[in-house]
Amino acid sequence: MVLGLDISTSITGYTIVDGEKVVENGAWDTRKYKDFFDKVEHVKAKVDEVHKKYKNKITAIYIEQSLQSFRSGFSSAKTLSTLSRFNGVVSWLVFDKFGIKPEYLAATSARKLCGIKVSRGEKAKPTVLKFLLDNEPSFVIQYTRNGNPKPDSYDRADSMVIAKAGHICEQKNAS
Repeated sequence: MVLGLDISTSITGYTIVDGEKVVENGAWDTRKYKDFFDKVEHVKAKVDEVHKKYKNKITAIYIEQSLQSFRSGFSSAKTLSTLSRFNGVVSWLVFDKFGIKPEYLAATSARKLCGIKVSRGEKAKPTVLKFLLDNEPSFVIQYTRNGNPKPDSYDRADSMVIAKAGHICEQKNAS
């Protein structure tokens, strides 16, 4: 089984796949915690739950690589720094709990491995969401009263792409 994570300081998506089959897909919402360490404690408790359920079954962990550079109109230096710290801490938590060194995948590489094409000028997150809704029967989302996907939908989708891409990488490594 492969555990895929899309780590964020607001909502962390996680997916567990067993081969092609999605075993579990969810999100850990840390938006209500303002303190960095409270967010970490919450995610740690969730990682512990996953470990209790799947401790000897998970054989690989893949994490979406955090943003490495600035893009105008996107995250500030402070945001990137906090995200990198959080990514590092959560990476350590899963390593410490499962004894498996996580592998990191860039979002673009993971999407490509899964056959998801994002055209130039198109936003990746809605494209990924639509692809999964059209192609992955187990992927179901909820909508707000205004008809928009609930905030955790994108994180769950990204973690599923990471987990599925991780499975593909594991198959390639085994052959």
